[in-house]
Amino acid sequence: MTDLAEIKAAARKAAFARRKVAFDARLPGAAGRLSEVLAGHRSVPMSGYMPIRTEIDPLPAMAEAAAYGPVGVPVIQAAGQALRFSRWTPEGVLKDGPFGAMIPEVDDYFDPEILIVPLVAFDARGGRLGYGGGFYDRTLEGLRAKHPTLAIGFAFDAQEAEGLPLEHTDQPLDMVITESRILTFKP
Repeated sequence: MTDLAEIKAAARKAAFARRKVAFDARLPGAAGRLSEVLAGHRSVPMSGYMPIRTEIDPLPAMAEAAAYGPVGVPVIQAAGQALRFSRWTPEGVLKDGPFGAMIPEVDDYFDPEILIVPLVAFDARGGRLGYGGGFYDRTLEGLRAKHPTLAIGFAFDAQEAEGLPLEHTDQPLDMVITESRILTFKP
């Protein structure tokens, strides 16, 4: 294991602990600010995610957005590959996907222009620490090469960290939305 890998593992462990405390103390309506932001982008193709473990839940905001335009969820294709996004609806039939996240039973892939991105930790400059597979970094790089793509991190306030161990391949977030605030970052 490299020094950077060890530093990232320690940062993830600390962030997971903070996220668990925030998850256990969560109040209803955590997706309210996310809904506010997405309302300004009605009909724009977007993707959210199916929450796993102690992730903050974007489903209420995704359900509202689905009334106006396509909403998808990520589908892992294989290790080392970018994600693909399959159309999701609140009433759609789901099946088990990789890593415990549910995915649509029938694949209906499209390219989103807005991604609601899960994360382990974020910083005040738009840096993101994910789970370590690089899926969102590869995906954002590919989508941003094709068309403007807005990356919105969705997290609990407690997931903010200083001095995240970031690499040149880590794709920055354009915005982070928490249960209490909206942070925007300049490129």
